[in-house]
Amino acid sequence: METYPISSIDIEQAKHLQFRLVDIIHRNFQGDEFLQAGDYGVVPGAGKPRYTAKVETVLAQFFDAEAVILVRGAGSGAIRNVFNAVVRANDKILVHAAPIYPSTKVTIESMGLQPVICDFNQPKLDRDVVGAAKFALVQYSRQQMKDSYDIGTVIAQLREMNDDITILTDDNYAVMKTTKIGVQLGADASAFSLFKLLGPEGIGCVVGSQVIIDKIKENNYSGGGQVQGFEAMEALRGLVYAPVALAIQADEGNKIVESLQRGTVQGVKSAFIANAQSRVILVRFEKPIAKQVLKYCNQLGGAPHPVGAESKYEVPAMFYRVSGTFLATDPSLADYMIRINPMRAGAETVLRILEEGIQLADKDEE
Repeated sequence: METYPISSIDIEQAKHLQFRLVDIIHRNFQGDEFLQAGDYGVVPGAGKPRYTAKVETVLAQFFDAEAVILVRGAGSGAIRNVFNAVVRANDKILVHAAPIYPSTKVTIESMGLQPVICDFNQPKLDRDVVGAAKFALVQYSRQQMKDSYDIGTVIAQLREMNDDITILTDDNYAVMKTTKIGVQLGADASAFSLFKLLGPEGIGCVVGSQVIIDKIKENNYSGGGQVQGFEAMEALRGLVYAPVALAIQADEGNKIVESLQRGTVQGVKSAFIANAQSRVILVRFEKPIAKQVLKYCNQLGGAPHPVGAESKYEVPAMFYRVSGTFLATDPSLADYMIRINPMRAGAETVLRILEEGIQLADKDEE
């Protein structure tokens, strides 16, 4: 089985991102301001808490964008806000030829939008298909194991084939793992969850054109819809630590795969890195023991399911079933394959738990 994982930045590149973000913080906050928790309310003039506005300014500069807005509803809410700002019922939207992420599918169906299917894996996109829609959703991470497209190339082709198209990239699982996000590669807007980047629950981020951000701000003016200053500050603090933590996680993942490919753990047929949706290790067993292995890995301290898929709560390594979008393409994977995310664990810990879990599963079959 062949996969095409997205290239991850290394530790030195991650340090550069951290230092650049902190430098921008220095340029926008006084020292005593950053030591505050943040304010509340719909501040006259700003229409939101002052600290939320300051954090948004920092993020806009960091992502080289015209504007940023923090929204409720995490990554799904961020995507939904862009849809609400740009498209209307019965509009045609261009999507990749793959299972649509479930929460995004809900938004598409509830708004009565008409998906136009285009295979982004093709070297040259279909000009007629691209020209049929004025809005495109491009997911940065993989939706299925065979996905191999380069998001920058896809964005460039969409622009060349359709001058009127508005491009939104779903950058969940890519922010602070790659050198550039969608908006930095030419998209009109990028949407992602800050909960997946060590931030607070439920906070999403939209980075993009001033026109789109202004419309989202208009749609979310009420006080109950505002991201409060203390939440914005917590999100920014988490984001500072995310790139280095994620780079370490990716490095340990590579070590785990290299070890498994050398045959260090009996019962493993193959192992490889994939983006499914986050960057994980996919482990295929020689026998249909995946469900038993997951049961025992939980007993051995491995997390049995995600919380926010790389949230601040996810310290133990995660041993979990393969994603629903992957199972949609091959249901048999449920019995033969699991995904592992090291989270904050080292390679030795992950390999030990996996080996012990397989041994216990094998005893069940004796």
